[in-house]
Amino acid sequence: MANEQRLHRVGDQIQRELSELIRLELKDPRVHMVTIIGVDVSPDLEHARVRVSTLDTAHRDETMAGLRRAAGFLRAHLGRRLRTHATPELRFEYDDSIEQGVRLTQLIDQAVSTAKPDDER
Repeated sequence: MANEQRLHRVGDQIQRELSELIRLELKDPRVHMVTIIGVDVSPDLEHARVRVSTLDTAHRDETMAGLRRAAGFLRAHLGRRLRTHATPELRFEYDDSIEQGVRLTQLIDQAVSTAKPDDER
């Protein structure tokens, strides 16, 4: 079992390495414009949940399918770069928190623009 600080360091390293691997090594045309939001590593370092987002929301399902298909390839290359006893199994999940943040910002901007100046207190 690893302590919390080590889990965060390993997760951060996996995030950096996967970002580079996806950008430089992965040749799947379905995977493009992907951002890794974060990596959550299990306490036994056997599993890693990789939270991703994409700018191309129209092809989100294709992108996620491409990432899931490439998980073994990415894990193998990640194993050569990490200095851990075992390389975690990668599980990709879509994270829509950025989209939700943009939507909330738009709603706030819309509410502020439609507010009357007399409503200020």
